Amino acid sequence: MTGTGIRLTAPAPGWAIDADVVVVGSGVAGLTAALRCTAAGLRTVVVTKARLDDGSTRWAQGGIAAALGEGDTPEQHLADTLVAGAGLCDEEAVRTLVTEGPAAVRRLIGTGAHFDTSATGELQLTREGGHHRRRIAHAGGDATGVEISRALVEAVRDAALRTVENALVLDLLTDERGRTSGVTLHVMGEGQHDGVGAVRAPAVILATGGMGQVFSATTNPAVSTGDGVALALRAGAEVSDLEFVQFHPTVLFLGTGAEGQQPLVSEAVRGEGAHLVDADGVRFMLGQHELAELAPRDIVAKAITRRMREQGAEHMYLDARHFGAAMWETRFPTILAACRAHGIDPVTEPVPVAPAAHYASGGVRTDLRGRTTVPGLYACGEVACTGVHGANRLASNSLLEGLVFAERIAADIAAGGMADSTAAPRPAAPADPAALPA
Repeated sequence: MTGTGIRLTAPAPGWAIDADVVVVGSGVAGLTAALRCTAAGLRTVVVTKARLDDGSTRWAQGGIAAALGEGDTPEQHLADTLVAGAGLCDEEAVRTLVTEGPAAVRRLIGTGAHFDTSATGELQLTREGGHHRRRIAHAGGDATGVEISRALVEAVRDAALRTVENALVLDLLTDERGRTSGVTLHVMGEGQHDGVGAVRAPAVILATGGMGQVFSATTNPAVSTGDGVALALRAGAEVSDLEFVQFHPTVLFLGTGAEGQQPLVSEAVRGEGAHLVDADGVRFMLGQHELAELAPRDIVAKAITRRMREQGAEHMYLDARHFGAAMWETRFPTILAACRAHGIDPVTEPVPVAPAAHYASGGVRTDLRGRTTVPGLYACGEVACTGVHGANRLASNSLLEGLVFAERIAADIAAGGMADSTAAPRPAAPADPAALPA
């Protein structure tokens, strides 16, 4: 899919900032890219639609996937990712992700993120859907995103990195050759800048997150409205796989009329042994997939939907009463608090759940260095389509993708890569999942 050529009408910029790089978005991908660019000596500005920590990253519960455990390997992580992607992953992109992932997580820890560890100081790892091994590192039990966001925002503040908050990016600026030369934006509310302005920079990194608010029920925060994809299309960039919107199987059911952001019940709850059951207490995932409740998300979401239709039910249940109060309070305090806030106590009763929109697997098409088809424009995180996720993202690969490809973008810009060609076409994925390379 190619750009629309549509431009937004706005007043001429009333103020401007000059930089080498402008990053649009402040989640794990955007802030990692900004910190790496700054470390390389590049004048970097971060622009974000709300506050620095208001994006999707801080809502991530389960954790970040990487082959960090004893006996685990990038090849095993690769295999699980390809299966979850239903034959539509770019294997080279996945191999890049899983190979560079462990070191990227260690660098995140070096930045100041504190993950849960055992008494001996080793990372505690859990399982989620589609993973055959425990490879999900987590923080605060089920508050991984909060911790990652805290560490990165703190690092940005410590680096005195220039930021513009409460700013909606309107359009990409281009020069006479069609290369990026910055962005125009509208700062909303009080701040150092106000009204329509511009950040002039030869490199623009889109890290604007997803578009979950397109759906009536979603796990996404209010800021996830697809701005980055729209901006890229207006600039003439190509996008791919927008049809692959992942629905999370276990979102707290708040009623058929509930709209907007709904509380997520992390897949890690099932990874620790919770069961999906219907109103009669029957575990309906048994026999449907070898991993039962830990099958890839698309399989579990469809199974829940089928069971709901068969029984004329509005939701199914997640039963983790056998965890006991102590485990709920230490391992899943965020989810426990959210459930109790809605009158449900997971310690004593099953939790009503239903699928809801969760993650955009497609987005602005990039190559392995994060380059889009517009010269000077990069994309990373959920707004990008790197080819890693295929038709269905493997659980907890999202934070890892943001880390790995943000670092690759920063390295490319620092090496002067913008002078080279833009994203090359990705090889066509096999139509038949069975045709994937072994």
